[in-house]
Amino acid sequence: MNDALVASTRQLVEVLGEALAEISAGLGGEGTPRVDGSRWRHDAALEAFNLACAFVAADGRTTDDELWALLGAFGPLLETRLAGATPAALRESRLVEAQRGFLDRPSPLLEVLLAADARQGTTWARRYHDLAADVGFAVAAVDLHTSRSELEAIERFRAMVLGAIAERGRTPGSGSAASSAPPPAGSPVQPDATAEGDDAGPRPLDELLAELDGLIGLDEVKHEVRLVVDLLRVQRIRAERGLPTMTQSRHLVFTGNPGTGKTTVARLLAQIYRTLGVVERGHLVETDRAGLVAGYVGQTAPLVAARFDEADQGVLLIDEAYALVRGGERDFGREAIDAIVKLVEDRRDRVVVIMAGYPEEMEELIEANPGLRSRFPKVIHFPDYSTDELLAIIDSIGASAGYHLSPGARARARIWLDAVPRGRGFGNGRTARNLFEHAVATHASRVAGLPDPTDEQLTTLVADDIPMPGQGPVTTTRRR
Repeated sequence: MNDALVASTRQLVEVLGEALAEISAGLGGEGTPRVDGSRWRHDAALEAFNLACAFVAADGRTTDDELWALLGAFGPLLETRLAGATPAALRESRLVEAQRGFLDRPSPLLEVLLAADARQGTTWARRYHDLAADVGFAVAAVDLHTSRSELEAIERFRAMVLGAIAERGRTPGSGSAASSAPPPAGSPVQPDATAEGDDAGPRPLDELLAELDGLIGLDEVKHEVRLVVDLLRVQRIRAERGLPTMTQSRHLVFTGNPGTGKTTVARLLAQIYRTLGVVERGHLVETDRAGLVAGYVGQTAPLVAARFDEADQGVLLIDEAYALVRGGERDFGREAIDAIVKLVEDRRDRVVVIMAGYPEEMEELIEANPGLRSRFPKVIHFPDYSTDELLAIIDSIGASAGYHLSPGARARARIWLDAVPRGRGFGNGRTARNLFEHAVATHASRVAGLPDPTDEQLTTLVADDIPMPGQGPVTTTRRR
């Protein structure tokens, strides 16, 4: 299993050695003497070794397989330090455990790269981030079981490096989870306009993750989705090398009020699954009780099968899935649940299913059939948006439509949003969109009476366009 770690560490060492040699030689302009690269490759190898040790130690346990992988990858690079070492000797030296904190703050070498980037406009720190994360994935792939703490360590490290890059006043470079030109944070209730499915090839994973990061709010959701993606990446590394992989359910439960971005995240996940080879098409099919339950005996199971056929090699999103257990004795909702359980198992390699709804009701649904809990083990909760996040959504919708809020309109909108009850059924992003559309309609009536409106008047929403608290659009979504 050493080849994955060997390949990732070799690449990191080569790139870091090149970076250090170039930085030390004043960026190596024409006529500038080059410095002997062996010194820099040694420093780069030490950096890679410290990183790998930190990833190994992240979950508080070191297996023999992990330690042999370290020795296989770094023995040829650090012969003096690791000569004759064995897993037992490494454990006794505590060399691996000593590096556990290496992931929590920028190393001196990373500080050198950050300073060079800020001074010269290079992107060495960005490349360090990408290649070091690859080392983390390779370490996580050594053992059959990948723990959550191992994946958390990778995400913590990535966040630390990206935070350090941002603090230096540089946006992250392209080709990574946070691109140099990340997409604007769009309204989570707007479908992604990017082509998907058979009409376009798989999109780069980093581009999809950047789009996820660009969504407003949803910090915990983004974190949980990244852990799902990270585990798939680790499993893919093992599969590519012919190693056994853990049987892992990819089906999910999304809980939360309406308008919290569940459909948008499901659409991105469908494309991520395609990029990672989980499904071939990566399209999203949305349905609900009406699309699954028939009114006569013998018709429900074929209806459920038809939805699975539509979602073949993609993702099936069942919205308000709890409604399947809300019927009476003659209702066929439970027949639909039984059919879903069977097809989830029969087509586990062809369709990923996401069930969505309110938290308590979704727990009721999971309890309705013994097969659901084991097939849908992971729940991701989508919290309500804060007022600041709802204002950001309005700004995003307005930017795409050619409108902006005046300071007075923003203050009035904040008052209106603060007054909206945040109970069950709160519309979240849909509430923000409804408020924006109400303001645009009011603005249109007002501007229509102006004899010769300016461009500024045509595009600016003012305080009078925003309703007073208790007035204006509907703020909740009726539960079924």
